[in-house]
Amino acid sequence: MQLKRLRRNLRKRVKVGQQQVEDLGKTAEKGLERNLFRRFTHLKPVRRFMIGWIALMFLLIAVSVAQFQHLTAYYQKLEPVPGGIYSEGVVGSISNTNPIYASSEVDRSLSRLLFAGLLTYDAEGELIGGLARNYAISENGKVYTVQLQRDLTWHDGKPITSKDVVFTYNTIKDPDARSPLLNSWKNVTIAAVDAYTITFTLPSTLASFPGNLTTGIIPEHILGNVGTSNLRSVDFNTVAPVGSGPFKWHGLQVSGNDPSSIEEQVALLPFDNYVLGKPKLGEFIVHSYATQERLQKAFESGQLNAAASLNEQPAKSPKTTESRHLVMAAGNYVFFKTSSESLSSVKTRQALVAASNPQSIIDSLNYTTRPVTGPLLVGQLGYDKKYAQNSGDPVRAKQLLLEDGWVAAADGMLSKNGKPLRFSLVATDTPEYRKVTKQLEAQWKAVGVRVSVQLIPVADYASVLAAHDYDATLYGIAVGDDPDVYAYWDSSQADVRSDSRLNLSEWKNSGADAALEAGRTRLDPQIRTVKYAPFLQAWQQESPALGLYQPAYLYITRGPLYGLTERTINSSIDRYNGVQNWQIRTARVTHN
Repeated sequence: MQLKRLRRNLRKRVKVGQQQVEDLGKTAEKGLERNLFRRFTHLKPVRRFMIGWIALMFLLIAVSVAQFQHLTAYYQKLEPVPGGIYSEGVVGSISNTNPIYASSEVDRSLSRLLFAGLLTYDAEGELIGGLARNYAISENGKVYTVQLQRDLTWHDGKPITSKDVVFTYNTIKDPDARSPLLNSWKNVTIAAVDAYTITFTLPSTLASFPGNLTTGIIPEHILGNVGTSNLRSVDFNTVAPVGSGPFKWHGLQVSGNDPSSIEEQVALLPFDNYVLGKPKLGEFIVHSYATQERLQKAFESGQLNAAASLNEQPAKSPKTTESRHLVMAAGNYVFFKTSSESLSSVKTRQALVAASNPQSIIDSLNYTTRPVTGPLLVGQLGYDKKYAQNSGDPVRAKQLLLEDGWVAAADGMLSKNGKPLRFSLVATDTPEYRKVTKQLEAQWKAVGVRVSVQLIPVADYASVLAAHDYDATLYGIAVGDDPDVYAYWDSSQADVRSDSRLNLSEWKNSGADAALEAGRTRLDPQIRTVKYAPFLQAWQQESPALGLYQPAYLYITRGPLYGLTERTINSSIDRYNGVQNWQIRTARVTHN
C-alpha cells in the first residue's frame, strides 16, 4: 500500500512540474511577442536608409580595392630577381678544366666559371682587378708588382695567398707540365714578396703583359705535391676541380655509349665568397654535346636555357628565342701564303685585295659587324685609316694584274707563260664561310683569277693550318684589346721552328719586324701609335692578307637573360664577363 501511495505522489509531482514548464513557456512567448517581435514593425520606416548605407559601404570597399590594385601596379615593377637553374649547351667534350691546360670550348668555358685570375674583364670588356686589388709597373716597365685582395678563399674554404700565384705560373713555366701557355711565361720570373704581394719580372718591357694575368689561379695546397709531369692527368682536372671562380663544382653526369652520342652535364653552384660578389643564379649547368646537331635538338626541345658555339640559330627555335651576336675583337682574313708560287708577287696580292668587296660580304651576313681594313682593328690603339687596305676597285685590280705580266684569254681568265693564275682557298666548312668563300670566288673570277675553294671539316682544319697546307686560307685570328699582333706578322713567326707559327701568310719584312718590336715594348700610348706606323704602311703596300670583317659569337637563349648585352668580346669565354650578375627569373618588386 505504501508503495502505491508513493507512486501516486510521484506522478502528481511530475504533472505539476510539466504544468509549470508549460506555463513558463507561454509566459516567455507572450514576453517575446510583446518586447521583440512587435518592435520589428518599427524598423520598416528605416529599411531604405539601412540598405543605402550598406550599398555605400560595399561601394567604398570596391573603390579601395581598385585603388590599391592601381597603386600596386604603379609602385611595383616586374624586375629580374636572383635564383633559378640555368642550363647552357656547348659543343665538345670535357677533357681538362684546369686553366693552365684548358683549350677546347667546353674546357675553357668550365675553367672560366670555376677559376678566377688576378685580373679579369668586366661586362664592358675593361680589364679590372679580380683576385688582385691593384698592380704597379716599375719605371723601366719590366717589373709588375701585384697586391692580392684580402680574405680570399678557395671553394673548399682554404685561404688564397701569394704561394698559389707563384705555384700557378711556375708550373706553367715548367716544360714537364706541358702547358700550352708556356711560351708566354718562359722568361718571366715570379716571386712572392709576402703573403699578399707578388712580383713579375720581365726580360724586356711588354705593354700587353697585363692580359696574361687573367689566367685562372690553381691551388697549391691541393696540387703542390703532384709531380708536374703527372699534373695533366690528375682527377682534379676533370672530376674534382677546386677554384675560386664564380661557381664551384657540384657534380658530373655522363650519358651515351660512343663518342658520337656522348653527353655530359656538369652542375655548378654559386660561390658565396667570389671576389666580385656571389652569383645571382641558383645553379649553372653546362651540357656538352658531341655535335652541333645534337645541341640544336636539345635547344629546340626545351632542355636548355642557352646554346653556345652554334654556327647559326636552329630553324625550330621557339618564338621566345633571343639571339645575341657578340662581336669579337678579332679579324677574319684571307691569308695569302707569300711563299706560294701563285701569290708570291706583291702586285698580284694587291690586285686580289683591290678586286675584293668586303662590304658586300658584310652586308650578306645575318648580323651587324665592323669591317677589318688592316692588321689592327678599326678604333684600336695604333689604328690609322690612312693605312687601310685598297679594296673595292676591280678596275685597278685588272690594271695591276696586267702590269704584273698576266694576260687575259678569250674567256677573260688570266695566265702567264702558259700557266693560269689559279690558287687554292682553304676554309672550314661552316654556313658562314661557305657564303664568304663563294662571294670571294666570284669577285676574283670577275678579274680573271681562278680560285679552287676547299671547305674542310672543323676537326681536320687544325692540321692543315699547322702545316700551312694551302695557297690562301680564310681564318679568324684573335687580336684582342691590345695592338700587339707580333705573333701573326713578325718574320720569326713564319719559321717552321717557331713555337706557334701563327704568321699564316709567311710574310717577312724587316721594317715591319722592327716596328712590331718597338710598338710592343713601349708603354706610352702615343709613342706606341708612332712606332706601329711603319708596320701598318708595309702591310698596306705588300698586302700579305685581305681583311674582311670582325666575326661575331652567336649566343642564343630561350627567353630573356638579364645581365648579358651585345658587346665586343676578346674570346668566346668572355661571354661570361659579369656572369655573377646574370638573372633569368622575374618578380614584381615594390619601389618607394
